[in-house]
Amino acid sequence: MAGHSKWANIKHRKSKADALKGKLFSRVSKEIITAAKLGGPDPAANARLRLAIQKAKDVNLPNDNIDRLIKKAASSDQEAYEEMQYELYGHQGVGIIVEVMSSNKNRISSEIRIATNKRGGTIAHPGAVAFNFDRKGVLYVPRKNALENELFEIVTNAGAEDFTETEESYIITCEPQELLKVKEAISHLGFDCKDAAVEMIPKNYVECDLENAKANLALVEWLEKIDDVDAVFHNMRIPDELMHT
Repeated sequence: MAGHSKWANIKHRKSKADALKGKLFSRVSKEIITAAKLGGPDPAANARLRLAIQKAKDVNLPNDNIDRLIKKAASSDQEAYEEMQYELYGHQGVGIIVEVMSSNKNRISSEIRIATNKRGGTIAHPGAVAFNFDRKGVLYVPRKNALENELFEIVTNAGAEDFTETEESYIITCEPQELLKVKEAISHLGFDCKDAAVEMIPKNYVECDLENAKANLALVEWLEKIDDVDAVFHNMRIPDELMHT
């Protein structure tokens, strides 16, 4: 069972990412276009597209916009977005993974280098950091909106691997390919799923002194503000002094 500090770390990272609301429409739009290009325009036959559409609805992207994006994906003029992953070392040996969806690899590579030049850290070789992370589907269900026994039973039957809780949420983990199935099971039960996404969960955490912890968070926040960056994960155990900053 996961320790509380693990989910506290993720909650802190999410609170920072959620502050970047201006990027949300752009991110979900690219996800819809990419999903439709790769798997076709029919959500019933394309699980990735169904999940992308649900994410778009969760951030209140209008249905007309969603329909236009799916049609846009079929156009030969529509640029293709490539999913990329960059691995970095932050301060005091912290591992950082940057997930990107971009149509311009040279531009995003340059922006990642600028981030490390401005905020420290180094770009690592592929696999040097990722080996210390597990890729998992993670779902957050507010405790006030769900009954624990019913939720546990339905998500376990749907393919969940782990079920834990914090003061505010039940947290469910599964294999990435089971994410949509588990999310739909929660919805069919009538419970509210606050967030569902594929996360990179650290296997081990790095303890940092306060100065290096602040420097790492400054680097993470710089990376999160890059337009084509979808998510940033790290394995630093955030000091209590910084959890609510």
